[in-house]
Amino acid sequence: MEKRAAHRLRGTGLTMAPELSRRTLLAGAGAAAAATPLLAATQAARDPLGPLPPSWHAAPMIDLWGDRMPETGFAPQPLPPNAPPGFFRNVARPTLHRFPATAPNGTAVLLMPGGGYSIVVGTHEGTDTAEALAARGYDVHVLIYRLPGEGWSHRADVPLQDAQRAIRLVRARSKAPRVVAMGYSAGGHLAASLTTGYGETVYAPRDAADRLSARPDAAGLIYPVITTDPRDTHAGSVAQLLGPAPDAAALARRSPDLHVDARTPPCFLVHALDDPAVPPENSLRMLAALRRAGVPAEAHLFQRGGHGFGLGTPGLPNGTWLDLFDRWLRQP
Repeated sequence: MEKRAAHRLRGTGLTMAPELSRRTLLAGAGAAAAATPLLAATQAARDPLGPLPPSWHAAPMIDLWGDRMPETGFAPQPLPPNAPPGFFRNVARPTLHRFPATAPNGTAVLLMPGGGYSIVVGTHEGTDTAEALAARGYDVHVLIYRLPGEGWSHRADVPLQDAQRAIRLVRARSKAPRVVAMGYSAGGHLAASLTTGYGETVYAPRDAADRLSARPDAAGLIYPVITTDPRDTHAGSVAQLLGPAPDAAALARRSPDLHVDARTPPCFLVHALDDPAVPPENSLRMLAALRRAGVPAEAHLFQRGGHGFGLGTPGLPNGTWLDLFDRWLRQP
């Protein structure tokens, strides 16, 4: 499973590899994730391109939909032999991977890694972040969501279908009274879409879990894609989500900052001002929308860090964001 090649997770249809490293995919974006002090000993030697550590393979897995996806048309893509094994592509059946809290603090986290909607990063934005949060008392569920450009019908709804279903399953299964959505980059777009689109009817209910709310109690948006405005967006994420020529209505529908209202949950935003892939204007647009709606929000803009820095860049202040997020979530 940890060989440098494409692998399938038995019974899920997942392929653990993309065709490009995330740095190449996001046009030279940012440094690899750095360890927070709490987990420095275990994370410092990890390769952000994989393989995934034993803790990933030991994490209990939940199949979101079983054998019946809410969309059709899945078309797996061929992978080159040198594809990084720590990333996911060809997601035929989306899954949740649980990292239970060391000492539960009453909050569960639905974690959505990034990858431009063409891969899902299982390493620093997945496993490393899940371990760091679990060590702080959070019951973490990492979502490996379907990728909209892999042939699915109604591609613009596919990630949100998985996110809504996932948060409902977390609510149904976790003992934590509060569930927080968190996402990086394109996963940040998905988390933001969940904060504003939790009430959208994007799939037919399956079971009792689907009677539960899909609204997060709060959200952490880490260097997120927010807007679909071509002046500030990440064009690759938009193309994967909406296709090559979306009209104005499709663009507006999947621009979360345009749908913030008083019911949007509180949000915590993190961005580096030198991000070359996803401009910081994405977080600034979301922050402005939250403030206009009177929604509690906190934002941290770091001078340096680039894109894809995960838990932080070695030696830079952006390595403090997880502690800040933890304190924000714990405040009365």
